Amino acid sequence: MPKEMIIKNTVIIAAPASKVWDALVNPEHTKKYMFGCEPVTDWVPGSSIIWRGVFDGQELVAVTGKVVSIDKGKTLAYTTFDPNGTYPDLPENHLVVTYRLVEKGGSTEFTVTQGDYSSVAEGQKRYDDTMNEGGWAGILEQIKGIVEA
Repeated sequence: MPKEMIIKNTVIIAAPASKVWDALVNPEHTKKYMFGCEPVTDWVPGSSIIWRGVFDGQELVAVTGKVVSIDKGKTLAYTTFDPNGTYPDLPENHLVVTYRLVEKGGSTEFTVTQGDYSSVAEGQKRYDDTMNEGGWAGILEQIKGIVEA
């Protein structure tokens, strides 16, 4: 069995978890840090999620997936699939993104994990590409800036 390949990034945000949560699910905020995209979903487990945005005046679907689980203000997990990839859109090629929020004394520890790359098509390449881009670190810093502003 191959070793799991999970990307994990954490940031401490000087704000309550409720404010961080709003930045994660409110399209007005997600557009600011998710490359201009907003999530189109009802946030119900099993429902689809489409990250939609506009690039060069054209509407595009950046990423698709399904909501896996949600515990409002604490955890959110959804699958992701890049429709621009060279691998087939099959559930076994989707990655799981998990948000975890833990409030500590008025601040929130926000952790994002994404994977397992070892179990998907082109997993090593997808993992390496994401790691070379810094994983979620840049996005977490943008979220931190938005929430703390």
